[in-house]
Amino acid sequence: MGYSFYMVDVFAERAFSGNPLAVVFGAEAISDATMQQIAAEMNFSETTFLAAAPEGDGGYRTRIFTPAREIAFAGHPILGTAWAVRRHLGLESCKKILLNLAAGQIAVRFEAAADGSELIWFAAPPMSLGKTAPADQVAAAVGLSMDDIGTQSPIQVVSAGTSAMIVPVRSLDALRRSRLDLGAFEPLAARGFPPLVYLYCRETHHPHNDLCARFFFEAHGVREDPATGNGAAFLGAYLLAHRAYPAADFELRIEQGYEVRRPSLVMLRAQMTDTGQQVSIGGHVVETVHGELLYTDR
Repeated sequence: MGYSFYMVDVFAERAFSGNPLAVVFGAEAISDATMQQIAAEMNFSETTFLAAAPEGDGGYRTRIFTPAREIAFAGHPILGTAWAVRRHLGLESCKKILLNLAAGQIAVRFEAAADGSELIWFAAPPMSLGKTAPADQVAAAVGLSMDDIGTQSPIQVVSAGTSAMIVPVRSLDALRRSRLDLGAFEPLAARGFPPLVYLYCRETHHPHNDLCARFFFEAHGVREDPATGNGAAFLGAYLLAHRAYPAADFELRIEQGYEVRRPSLVMLRAQMTDTGQQVSIGGHVVETVHGELLYTDR
C-alpha cells in the first residue's frame, strides 16, 4: 500500500509556473523521519502531509516540510493543500476548507474572480513585527549597495510561526541583482536575524501589477522561492504598520519568480480595522501530477 500524492502549481496563471507543491495523503501512517525524507526527495520548497479525515473541529491536520526541516506556516502550501483536499476528497461544492497547522487553524476560501476563474484565499494568522536590521549589513548580505536599499521604511523582521526579513529596494534592476550570501549574512545570523529574506520594489515587469518580489531562504544552501505566500502576508502586515499606502485597506498584485523562470502572481488584501490588521493572500492553483509513493513505513 502506497500513498497518493498530487503536484500542484500555486500562484500560477498557467501550468509549470508559480510555486510547485507536493501534497501527500495519509500522513497519519507516515513517521516524521519518513516525511522529512520524502520532502527531501521531492526537493520543492515545501511538501505537505495531510490526514485523510478531518479532526473534531472540522480541520484537516496538515504538516509542512521543507527539504531540511518542518515549519509551522507557509503560504503556498496552505492554498495548494486546500485545493487538493477540495478536489480529491469529494468536497468540490464547499466554499471553505479548514486546515490545522502547527501555527493554528487556517480557513481557506474559494471565490469566483472577475474573469470567471477561481481564486483561493487564506487569512493570515496574527503576525508581529520584530526588530529592525542595519541596512549596510543587509545590503552586503544580498549583494547590493546602500544606494539600492529603499529608505522610506526600515528593514524589519515579521513573524507568524516562521519569520522573514522584509527588505525594500529601489528598483527592478536592484531586485534582479540581489543574491543571498550566507557567509556575508553571518553577522546578522549571530544577532538572531533569520536567513529568510523577502525583497520587494514598486517597479514591475508588467504595468498591471503593483509590486515585484524575490524571496531567498536557507535549506541545505540558498534557495529562491518562485512565489511566497507567507512572505506576501508578512509584507501586508509590514506595509500596514508603516502606512505605505494612504488608505487603511488596499489590494495589491505581486509578481515573483521571473529570475527562476516560473512567473507567479500573488494577490494581497490588507486592511487595518478596530481589532487590528487583517491580511489575506490569494491566487490560482493548477494541478500537474497525480501519483503514488511506493515506499511505506511498514
